[in-house]
Amino acid sequence: MSTVTSTTTRGGALAPLAVPVFRALWIAVLVSNVGSWMQTVGAQWLLIDEHAAPVVVALVQTASSLPVLLIGIPAGVIGEFVDRRRLLIGVQAFQVVVGVAMTVLTATGSMTPALLLTVTFLLGSASALQLPAYQALVPEIVPRSAISDAAALSSVGVNVARAVGPALAGVVIARLGVPFVFAANALSFALFLVVLVAWRGYQRPETRAEPFIDATRAGLRYVRNAGVVRRLLLQLAAFMVPANALWALLPLVADGPLGLSSGGYGLLLAAVGTGSVGGAFLMPAIRTRLGLGRVVGTTSVVFGATMVVVALVPVLPVVIVALVIGGVAWIGVVTTLNGTVQAFLPAWVRTRGLAVYQLVLFGSTAVGAAVAGAVATPLGVVGVLVVAGVLTAASALLLVASRFPVLTDRQRAAAPMPLGDVTFLPDEHGPATGETLVLVHWTVPAGSVDAFRERAARLGRSRRRTGARDWNLYRDAGSGPDAWVEAFRVGSWQEHLAQHEVRQTGDDARMLEAVREVAGEPRVEHLVAEGVSSPSS
Repeated sequence: MSTVTSTTTRGGALAPLAVPVFRALWIAVLVSNVGSWMQTVGAQWLLIDEHAAPVVVALVQTASSLPVLLIGIPAGVIGEFVDRRRLLIGVQAFQVVVGVAMTVLTATGSMTPALLLTVTFLLGSASALQLPAYQALVPEIVPRSAISDAAALSSVGVNVARAVGPALAGVVIARLGVPFVFAANALSFALFLVVLVAWRGYQRPETRAEPFIDATRAGLRYVRNAGVVRRLLLQLAAFMVPANALWALLPLVADGPLGLSSGGYGLLLAAVGTGSVGGAFLMPAIRTRLGLGRVVGTTSVVFGATMVVVALVPVLPVVIVALVIGGVAWIGVVTTLNGTVQAFLPAWVRTRGLAVYQLVLFGSTAVGAAVAGAVATPLGVVGVLVVAGVLTAASALLLVASRFPVLTDRQRAAAPMPLGDVTFLPDEHGPATGETLVLVHWTVPAGSVDAFRERAARLGRSRRRTGARDWNLYRDAGSGPDAWVEAFRVGSWQEHLAQHEVRQTGDDARMLEAVREVAGEPRVEHLVAEGVSSPSS
């Protein structure tokens, strides 16, 4: 297999499957996701068979999601700068070994609840490490015109696995036992590994090297100063924490009020997956009609209502219909938020930004599942699901308090900025690694001070997003009342060059131009630290 780098015209939702590498990887990931869902169902049902407490059953979701909370950010940095194919090969090989060990331990009767949660945590850690790298890999192997279609297909694959995996796990558990479910998961990892090893044409893209800590700080600094991203992450967390009570407690609903076997539990999850697949195809038209904010608000309320129905109406046909509708609502919230984040993040920080998104997504899953399991014993499964359903629906109220971001007029492509009059370029092996202080001198007419302050504040947030560790605005007391100085520090000269060359977007350029409209062309000074410190007294 080889990487396809040529561009082609858009050929419909299935166009990316014409690229051999993407097609092979998509199939391998689909099979791997089916195996992962089978493993989750097998783990939960094994605990139910052993009469584990509700909190232990719910912790299966926590154990698989918590690693993203712990290593999500480092995984995003690693995925931004390493050979992604080799990283994925190493992770898949590790998962094969863990999957085989899980199978043997279960078959020999040596698997305890604590050991099961530990192994689940290890598999979750591997998944957390590879997820940002795989997401960043897709745009490298499909034509630019087909990237959005590839993302949609990836979403469809995840939800096909949600529909197929649990149902298949139920059949396998009923006829062969839980060890065979774990063996199937190990085989799914092996298939993905074979596809990666057979892929010989991958070429690692050129990237500007950054120290690990600096790259991590830059990614976090961007998210902290990007109001749109913070708003989307808040909406995601407000929905995900209560909504995950359904996934954590659904096995107990199946085993208790509905009186189902493992196969029946698989049927419930298959209903959710079926709704999710349908939702993936319906959402583009729904978003066009309603707009992004209304889609998120409406589907949040619908999913909350689904949870209440599942809790209060333990009639199998009603629950199945509710879960199908809930699957549509789930995909409406998650894919709309994910797509908006991807559309907003600039290329230079996309992998790290998506790592933060995954951290919130899976961290909320871990927290929500753990809380639901902990309070299910004193309050009861039905009570917890009803309260969680109300809170899930209430997350839509955030859209009343704060408008959903509109990106139709945003310019997110890179907009390189001239460096200006620089006669001395620091040696990359010397002061280029030291701190850089940038002083921007503005001349502001007396009648434009208020407008300048407002626009400069927005520009300051732009400076911080693109690398400034701090930013301040000063009056120059020695140069007259119209003299203002914008001062900000960047970690190194190389990082300041990155600000100029790749980190500024069209939106950032507009903010700078808005300041120029009231203060003219500035004079810029660049001061590069030599690493000399004064002795302490």
